[in-house]
Amino acid sequence: MDEVTTTVAAPPETVWALVTDITRMGEWSPENTGGTWTGGATGPAPGARFIGRNRKGWVRWSTRCRVVECAEPSRFAFTVAENRMTWGWRLEPADGGTRLTQWRDRTAPPNVAVRALVASGLLGRDREQLMVDGMHRTVAAVKAAAER
Repeated sequence: MDEVTTTVAAPPETVWALVTDITRMGEWSPENTGGTWTGGATGPAPGARFIGRNRKGWVRWSTRCRVVECAEPSRFAFTVAENRMTWGWRLEPADGGTRLTQWRDRTAPPNVAVRALVASGLLGRDREQLMVDGMHRTVAAVKAAAER
């Protein structure tokens, strides 16, 4: 499991509104360009589904995601069908603000298409390190947005 944590000078409710708005994730993530709720979902809720959109250089792809944990304003997590990764956020009151942690954990090996794409190098030579670096950038960007 990988985790990145920071302290944000904003209340958990403010930070929660940002990290659970999958339509805006492209504002903070270096790879995700946003998402669209599907199947009648209009926001974060257990079992809600969404399509995530991503890009790395000229490569573009979509992912099918399902919310697996949603406890406002403290926990939000979703699984990605294609790479079998679970991504999540933990928010804890801290020092008049929020201790914000983004985490990811592989729940099973990715499907064959994802393995082939990663092996091709089109998404970067050290994909795992690129993902962790992206988490650092995302957390820093969420912090900056919440503190504005």
